[in-house]
Amino acid sequence: MSATLPSGTPTEMLVGGTWISGEQGDFAVLNPSTGEQIAQVPRAGQRDVARAVDAASAALPGWSATAPRERSEVLRRTFELMIARREDLAYLMSLEMGKSLTDARGEVTYAAEFFRWFSEEAVRIGGELRTAPAGANRILTFKKPVGVALLLTPWNFPAAMATRKIAPALAAGCTVLLKPAEDTPLTALLLGRLLAEAGVPDGVVNVLTTDRPGELVEWALADSRVRKLSFTGSTGVGRVLLKQTADRIVNASMELGGNAPFIVLDDADLDTAVEGAMLAKMRNGGQACTAANRFYVQQGVAAKFADKLAEAMGALRMGPGTDEQTQLGPLVNAKQVSGIAQRVEESIAAGAKVRLGGSRPEGPGFFYPATVLTDVPPDAPAGRDEIFGPVAPIIAVADEDEAVRLANDTNMGLSGYVYTGDLARGLRVSERLEVGMVGLNRGLVSDPAAPFGGVKESGLGREGGYEGIEEYLETTYVATQW
Repeated sequence: MSATLPSGTPTEMLVGGTWISGEQGDFAVLNPSTGEQIAQVPRAGQRDVARAVDAASAALPGWSATAPRERSEVLRRTFELMIARREDLAYLMSLEMGKSLTDARGEVTYAAEFFRWFSEEAVRIGGELRTAPAGANRILTFKKPVGVALLLTPWNFPAAMATRKIAPALAAGCTVLLKPAEDTPLTALLLGRLLAEAGVPDGVVNVLTTDRPGELVEWALADSRVRKLSFTGSTGVGRVLLKQTADRIVNASMELGGNAPFIVLDDADLDTAVEGAMLAKMRNGGQACTAANRFYVQQGVAAKFADKLAEAMGALRMGPGTDEQTQLGPLVNAKQVSGIAQRVEESIAAGAKVRLGGSRPEGPGFFYPATVLTDVPPDAPAGRDEIFGPVAPIIAVADEDEAVRLANDTNMGLSGYVYTGDLARGLRVSERLEVGMVGLNRGLVSDPAAPFGGVKESGLGREGGYEGIEEYLETTYVATQW
């Protein structure tokens, strides 16, 4: 496939069922493999945002009153359209984000599954009937959609982070404004087209693009008709958004920073642990909130684990995301490359040793090589900060107690990984970790049927699973008697 956009990829915004340009001009979308421009998309202005809120608000009564089965069928058709356009979506993500085609194809399958999962949950929205303990009346509860939802998604999973929010919102009967990341707006725009083809009524899904997200969010949250905010991104931005939502008491859910620990105990099967580490660390080139970030390996097996991991990571072929042979694509932009390079250099200065990689290559594009660091001081940047790239810092620990102590010594708590040959030991360590999700002898935790989310400063609420639709529903209680 050539470097042109897949057929039917929109480069305008979707508002009220109409594709429109922005009142503030356009901005460029770059190919991170080359640094070259691949498209221009609109920069939404205040009137564009107001028009989108108008459309979503006008569509809300009709969509929320639509029979659950009908909403379910629309979501199911969207799932089928995504699978039919799998190659186009995968290529588009590789083009604008840089991930390998293998990773991109996997993401399309994962992302589409949210529409199938929530098509099934749309018909299972329930309520309760109870008798009050005093016996004086009955307690009747039912669920209603929260209203117009503002959905803010990141660049690292352009399809899945959008579908993980759109699907439950639509299943619940909400209407939405989707604002994708400025680095990867094209995938969201194509999803908007597929949703329209699946039968989503005009105004139910609106897609706004901008490279000035702060002002767009401020305009949207100032409108009293926007009753829900769902954000995936950094903890720093999440703090700012929570303060903004506090002004109007807007229902907010947040999936924020990760910094996941990866614990390898001395009774683990090291080949299995390395296989899991390659998934947990190198999926999407390490640009994932669930990515393994700090490797705590018991001293007796630390050197052998480092050798095996360096061998596996060193065998990856780095290149453009759209190349079928690529196993490690570029980072999303120059800022990401600079940030990772700085953390690695500072960690080396603090005493870490380079086992693999460790310096950025010359040439075009935003590349950083697979890197393994050993003897990393726990307080070095690579052992303390979320790296968000293909860097694996290994820290030797004496026992599981030290591993757990260091793993929990962070304000983050999204996911963690534990490898051991003893199931009871693994469950014991998993229970002690201060995270929302644990991969026990498994390098992949994400699943549309599972509740995704963290504790501490890694977020509020859950996405996916039975819990995911609850984020878009309010409970009404009726007291009655007969």
